[in-house]
Amino acid sequence: TELIARELKDPRVGMVTQEVQLFHATLRDNLTFFDRAIPDARILQVIDDLGLRSWFDAQAHGLDTELQAGGSGLSAGEAQLLAFARVFLRNQRVVVLDEATSRLDLASERLIERAVDRLLAGHERTLIIIAHRLSTVQRADAIMILEDGPIAEYGARAALTADPASRFSQLLRTGAHSELLAA
Repeated sequence: TELIARELKDPRVGMVTQEVQLFHATLRDNLTFFDRAIPDARILQVIDDLGLRSWFDAQAHGLDTELQAGGSGLSAGEAQLLAFARVFLRNQRVVVLDEATSRLDLASERLIERAVDRLLAGHERTLIIIAHRLSTVQRADAIMILEDGPIAEYGARAALTADPASRFSQLLRTGAHSELLAA
């Protein structure tokens, strides 16, 4: 239990998944994982940075608004942005986006894209994107394509895009979907 407590206080890897796990607890507790050491001013700054201020201002009790377990009452985009806020609050150096935009409408996806840009700006961070949408991996430095488990192709995104024989280039040309892992 000591290791779990330490990892919750100083996690090395942040993750934003397709299904965001929320607790029946306040907005504050859901964002901070019950860490009272994170000041409200920092939480509100992250809310502003992610473009969530109008949504936040509509919450009847601000950071004390009770959320339902599983995120009922929130849109998929709102839940995803809350998951991004968790990553920002923890300032993790490795962040995994596992199909983080697959269920979003276009407006929410744009907010997520902005959040990713802010997440990467000015920080030495590794971002691993697991995605089926090719548009999601356009900022990646390297692409890894998995087919039925094994790695089918790996390389620099620019090089794979420029190589007409690469699987990635073929996917871009055809718009086909495959499991993509960008790092």
